[in-house]
Amino acid sequence: MMKNLIFAAAMSCMVCACGQQAADTDNPFLTEFQTPYGTPDFDRIKVEHYEPAFLKGIEQQNQEIKAIVENAEAPTFENTIVALDNSGEILARVSGVFFALTEADTNDELMALEAKIAPMLSEHSDNIFLNQDLYKRVASVHAQEEAGKIKLTTEQHYLLDKYYKEFIRSGAGLDAQKQERLREINKQLSTLTIEFGNHVLADNNDYLLVVDKKEDLAGLPEAVIEGAAHEAKAHGKDGKWVFTLQESSRTPLLQYAQNRELRKNIYQAYTSLGNRGNANDNKDVLKQVLALRLEKAQLMGFSNYAEYQLSDNMAKTPQNALDLLYGLWKYSIKNAEAEAAELQKIMDREGKGEKLEAWDWWYYAEKLRQEKYSLNEDEIKPYFSQEDVFNGLCMVVNKLYGITLTPCDSISVYNKDVKTYIVKDADGSLLGVFYSDYMPRASKRSGAWMSNFREEQEGVRPLIYNVASFTKPAGDIPSLLTIDEARTMFHEFGHALHGLLTQCKYKGVSGTSVARDFVELPSQIMEHWAVAPEVLKMYAKHYKTREAIPDSLIAKIENQALFNQGFMTTELLAAAILDMEMHNLTTMEGFDVLQFEKQLMDKIGLIPQIAPRYRSTYFNHIMGGYAAGYYCYLWAERLDTDAFEAFKEHGLFDQATATSFRKNILEKGGSDDPMKLYVTFRGAEPSIEPLLQSRGLK
Repeated sequence: MMKNLIFAAAMSCMVCACGQQAADTDNPFLTEFQTPYGTPDFDRIKVEHYEPAFLKGIEQQNQEIKAIVENAEAPTFENTIVALDNSGEILARVSGVFFALTEADTNDELMALEAKIAPMLSEHSDNIFLNQDLYKRVASVHAQEEAGKIKLTTEQHYLLDKYYKEFIRSGAGLDAQKQERLREINKQLSTLTIEFGNHVLADNNDYLLVVDKKEDLAGLPEAVIEGAAHEAKAHGKDGKWVFTLQESSRTPLLQYAQNRELRKNIYQAYTSLGNRGNANDNKDVLKQVLALRLEKAQLMGFSNYAEYQLSDNMAKTPQNALDLLYGLWKYSIKNAEAEAAELQKIMDREGKGEKLEAWDWWYYAEKLRQEKYSLNEDEIKPYFSQEDVFNGLCMVVNKLYGITLTPCDSISVYNKDVKTYIVKDADGSLLGVFYSDYMPRASKRSGAWMSNFREEQEGVRPLIYNVASFTKPAGDIPSLLTIDEARTMFHEFGHALHGLLTQCKYKGVSGTSVARDFVELPSQIMEHWAVAPEVLKMYAKHYKTREAIPDSLIAKIENQALFNQGFMTTELLAAAILDMEMHNLTTMEGFDVLQFEKQLMDKIGLIPQIAPRYRSTYFNHIMGGYAAGYYCYLWAERLDTDAFEAFKEHGLFDQATATSFRKNILEKGGSDDPMKLYVTFRGAEPSIEPLLQSRGLK
């Protein structure tokens, strides 16, 4: 919600903008980009353009806010809410680019600038949402609607409702003393959350596992070995092999390396990110963040931060979210314990007298997969080149929604790895521009995500991007994806569809501007197509022979769909519970990050062979929009598994079902109540049964 306002800067910095006027004409951010689709002009953008653009953007938006407040006419939806929604054009333009790069292609200069800009953005946001005269106008329009004096469309109602709630949630109703403290809290949080992420990135990049002897690589597929050799060469270590903490490097080592010490080394390095007692240690940073969030929530009249966060989500309360998490936990932990016992049996047969440890799980799970299903993941990967998976994704969305993605090399990009596409609807009309950035690099944060350079609103089509870190090409071997990576590509493009297909009049409710526990529905439902047999036959081709994936291999993939689900569900639930319980605290007295995590995991019965998917000191999600929100993936999974049942009932590419999903979910953004939108599509509220079945919990 209100991305154009959240990325703002301090009014007190406006004086600095005066000296920049001479360079204004050279700054590409100060006008619409002069490109065919209004895409960012990365060929012209320089680091020195960002700060002046932020400051000019502040100045522009402050003038726009001033004009709204000083309007002599009585507050109306158009002169107050729409004017507010449309404010901050320069700020939105520079923010969209700057924050894309600080996540996907950062450097020391950008990180230093981000640390400088963040407090200014926080202060400017507060200057808007704590502006009493502006709040009175917004509240006046809200009161007019409640009294029935004005009649708004559904979309207009939700736009008004979101702005009104945002003012309340931002402290507009607090007294002056509390507002002043709130400003200071917000400013500190803006800096600390960036510091946390920078620490994780630095710690991640500081680690290299260098292997000198090829015999230590026994068990690893040749493609993985060749990739490690290329990584070594890139680090000036020719003749050796290098593994990093990037998932595409770390996971194959854990999965295939016979050398147990190598597995232990890389596992412990990963699970100690932000917890090494060095300059990148995050324990104190996290403690400060949690304390400030709790104080903020209590200033706002909530007992804890989780209550504050969830009050505007579908779940409504932390207890509702926890009921779901703990309800699933009792099933998943039993499955995980049973899986651990199976893995231990394999170790016992080897006769080494070893006990299963966390760094053994992937290795013995792969052995068990081969034993149970005669399936080696390395046998699958040749059929999942990154290019073929992307082509399959394009075929799927074309069959579902009639849309096409056409490569367009003339659009400038921020990194040579980025590819661009013009996205058009079935009738040839423009839907937007899509950027894909799928290659890992040291300048990119871990994980995968979707965002935009420009949001959709009436008359303006969006500019959407997906970022991930998939397996690198190595020599003559192209980027070959795991099943999980293929699902991730489909997942992130589901978010992209939410942004590209939206048909809202106002950007404040367009695209992914929805409740956090609803936003994962469009992404997670797309994962189902990634591995559906009907779809695999469309795109999975051997990268060398170009033969389609055989039915026998598809059958194996299907048969092992529930394999290792106890582990995967348990690590996800453990992270979600950790996040929620941290933010559910009502006091920080005596709080210790590691002690809290250990005591909680012991209390819920997490077995030592499994760690939470993200441990506290590198849990980047909770520094952003997923604070007290990691539960959202499972909350939305109840929606997506139920929704996909409709496609299974009528056909994976049934046009009536696809059209209904598009019209009622993807096009609507946040312009209506999310459950109402879902029920309109599905005909009923979601059942939890499909979720339980898909995770092997029932």
